[in-house]
Amino acid sequence: MEFRPLTARSVVLSTLLGSHPPRLPARYLVRVGELFGVAEGTIRVALSRMVAAGDLVQTSRGYALSDRLVHRQNRQDESRAPHTRPWSGAWELVVVTADRRAAADRAALRQAMADLRLAELREGTWLRPANLDRPRPGVVTEQCAWFEARPDGDPAELAARLWDLDAWSARAGDLSRALDPGASLADRFVVSAAVLRHLLQDPLLPDPLLPGDWPGGTLRAQYAAFQADFEHFLVRHVLEPG
Repeated sequence: MEFRPLTARSVVLSTLLGSHPPRLPARYLVRVGELFGVAEGTIRVALSRMVAAGDLVQTSRGYALSDRLVHRQNRQDESRAPHTRPWSGAWELVVVTADRRAAADRAALRQAMADLRLAELREGTWLRPANLDRPRPGVVTEQCAWFEARPDGDPAELAARLWDLDAWSARAGDLSRALDPGASLADRFVVSAAVLRHLLQDPLLPDPLLPGDWPGGTLRAQYAAFQADFEHFLVRHVLEPG
C-alpha cells in the first residue's frame, strides 16, 4: 500500500492539523522535522512557502493555520468524532432551486454538499439519512430547498447505490493494518494523513444501513490511539526537550 512521501510541508501541515490550537513556534516545527529526518533548512523554506501560498499565517507566537485550513481541521475533527443523532428512518432531501448560477456558485455548492456528506441522486438533487447534526452553510440555504423524505424500497439498498461502501471498507481495512501500533511512529505519522483523508469520505450512515463488519469505528479508535502517542511524543521530545 503506497502513501504520499513525508515531505517538509506534510510534516508541518500534519503537525499543525493535529494541534489544538493549530499554532506552534518555528523551533518546535523544526524539531519535529528533524525527528523525522527533515533538515532544519528544509522546514524553514517550507514554512516561508506555506505563508506565501496562504496555508499558514506567521504571528509573533509562531506559525498558525490559515482560516481555510482551520476549516479543514474542523472537518477532520468532526470526521473523527461525528455529531450524530438517533435515526428515525427519515432522509434529508436537498433540491437546487436557484436559477442561472455562476460556475463559482455551482462549485461552492458541490463542495458544501460533500462537506455535509450528501450524495447526488441526480443533477440538482441530493440526499442522505437524517442522522447528522451540523449547520447548513449559507451557500446551501441560498441555492436550495431542504425537505424531509422517506424513500420507497429498502433504504440499505438505496445507500449502497449512493455510496461505494465496499470500496470505502476495503480501503479502511488497508489503512487499519498500516496504522498498527507495532509500526514505528514515523510510519504511522505518514499513514495518519491518509486516514484523516479517508475519514472525510465516510458517509456516516446509521448502523442499519451499514454492512455488519463496517470498519469506521475501529479506524477512528486506532487514529485516536496514534494521536495520543504523537501528542506524548511532542511533549517529551519537542515541547519539553531534555
